Amino acid sequence: MRRRPVLAALAALLLTVTACGDGGDDPEPAASGELDKVNVGVIAIVDVAPIYLGQAKGLFAEKGIDLTLTTAQGGAAIVPAVLSGQFQFGFSNSISLLIAQTQKVPIKVVANGNNSTGEDGKDFGALYVKADSPIKSPKDLAGKTVAANTLKNIVETSVKASVKKDGGDATAVKFTELAFPDQVPALEAGRVDAIFVVEPFQQTAIAAGARRIASPYVDVAPDLTVAMYFTSQKLLAEDADLAARFTEAIKASLAYADGHPEEVREVLATYTKIPPETRDKLILPRWPADINTASVQTLADLAVADGLVKEKPDVAALLP
Repeated sequence: MRRRPVLAALAALLLTVTACGDGGDDPEPAASGELDKVNVGVIAIVDVAPIYLGQAKGLFAEKGIDLTLTTAQGGAAIVPAVLSGQFQFGFSNSISLLIAQTQKVPIKVVANGNNSTGEDGKDFGALYVKADSPIKSPKDLAGKTVAANTLKNIVETSVKASVKKDGGDATAVKFTELAFPDQVPALEAGRVDAIFVVEPFQQTAIAAGARRIASPYVDVAPDLTVAMYFTSQKLLAEDADLAARFTEAIKASLAYADGHPEEVREVLATYTKIPPETRDKLILPRWPADINTASVQTLADLAVADGLVKEKPDVAALLP
């Protein structure tokens, strides 16, 4: 199993959260009328389309926010940048945030990020094997190697959930870290036995003839909250009004994206290189404005069962 450098691994653990509440009435921009400059760390994937769409629709400007979106490789880079103040807010998967909660990292969740569709075989991420693979279902992965974009995150947790649900030994599954673009070639070359990919890489797997054997996010929980937006405790303490306005703007963006899938496909062209013909085929995540607390609790329980954390994450303290 590949290991990330120690510093990167520690940084990946720096992901937790609780959050500012709604604060009653919708917060208003500062009385001065000047827009507050806000830099948000995101990843160039389909999951974050709502924040780009909200920016284009002026939903952040309406809340007095001049929004800048800066892409990073993942949470390992985003979290330290949020803690240092380079980013005021960031985007991360739920498992990384739960792990960070147990590490007492001074960041907090402020809003939902994205959710599974909840439909087996019609989700934005899935587990694939080669068409002629002897692996017929998740339980057959015992003793096999699965590619994950990063180790000890929501992919690993979800795949293990699928194996358990199918009656297999999840502890016998091996994981290797491999970037999404490299997973289909590795599967075709026989370097891994299975891959977990999200859109648009799922379409690449389908085009290559790969065979889906599970929808792990769906197996974890109905309407699984896959990722969330977070900020630092320092920012919450110093500018709770800004955090509240950002929260209102991202919630409005999520709701708009969830109701306008064609506009989501259009905005993808502004920050990804997904060609039009692929954008039209994508299975989009769901973007409810509210976090599915029960699903996050399920992830917390799985994190304990899988040995990702030594103590049970405090979900109530993590979420808004």
